[in-house]
Amino acid sequence: MISTTVVCVKRDGRVVMAADGQVTLGDTVVKHGAKKVRKIYKDRVLVGFAGATADALTLMMRLEGKLEEYGGNLARAVVELAKDWRMDRALRRLEALMAVADKNRAFLVSGTGDVMEPDDGIIAIGSGGPYALAAARALVKHSDLELKELVVEAMKIAAGICIYTNENIVVEELK
Repeated sequence: MISTTVVCVKRDGRVVMAADGQVTLGDTVVKHGAKKVRKIYKDRVLVGFAGATADALTLMMRLEGKLEEYGGNLARAVVELAKDWRMDRALRRLEALMAVADKNRAFLVSGTGDVMEPDDGIIAIGSGGPYALAAARALVKHSDLELKELVVEAMKIAAGICIYTNENIVVEELK
């Protein structure tokens, strides 16, 4: 998925997720301040998305429904969403990736049915995802930055490399 960067770091009972605000149409920037990270399910779950905006919003709403259905059990909700996404003919055409986290767990969810939980609690998606992931891992290991600052710095590093990522960063945190 191109055109965005989302990074999430879960550590010490806290989770912080950030995304850039750039929206592109082809090779043209059409918006600088989009909000690609949201709190859902009674502000207990963070969701960040990369890909087609309408598709991502559709999936986010479906995830919230799954969280309601399964009493806030994030693991069950993301697995059921991924199954629906993969099996349903209409959903299968949606083009998006999602980073989803609560205080206990973090997942990357894709339309191919993948649900991945990283060993280190760090997720990054989108065109600048590999850069943000590398930066976040290095900063976690080699800095004493506060978690929110660490995630913002990882995003700034990604924005300095990826042409589809800007420095208009939206940050959400669960404490």
